[in-house]
Amino acid sequence: MQNTTKELLWNQFGASIDMLENAILMCPIEFWNTKKKFWYNAYHCLFFLDYYLTLNPLDFSPPEPFTDSEFEDKFPERVYTKEELISYLSSCRKKCRSLVMNLTDEMADQRWINYSRTMDYSVLELLIYNLRHVQHHAAQLNLILRQDIDAAPEWVSRAN
Repeated sequence: MQNTTKELLWNQFGASIDMLENAILMCPIEFWNTKKKFWYNAYHCLFFLDYYLTLNPLDFSPPEPFTDSEFEDKFPERVYTKEELISYLSSCRKKCRSLVMNLTDEMADQRWINYSRTMDYSVLELLIYNLRHVQHHAAQLNLILRQDIDAAPEWVSRAN
């Protein structure tokens, strides 16, 4: 895969991750665990960002202190802190950048199959799907911020 294509993909994927991070950082602690569950929406996004970046989905296991409750459609047993989610986001950003920048044509064409969810994508399509998922949740979190504090982070056009 050409370096310019990988750079373009990373610039846009990284921008989505940056927008998610900016929303998490902007959320006042008093809005972290209201009925809108800001923290949970951010966690859900990070969990699946990490999962979809795992080339063999059967090998996926979230890092401590996170659990695989998302696969069971259950809330985690406790509220995760902003610091925990920012740390998770940082590791996901590194994982994503590494995957994108080391992507070969052969890897991009590999099939990513999640048998329990009947997903069958090429790795390249899954990366774009994942980018869209991150941006979807970043937008949700920005909407919550607009509604609750009448502010939201600025648009990020390229990865920082």
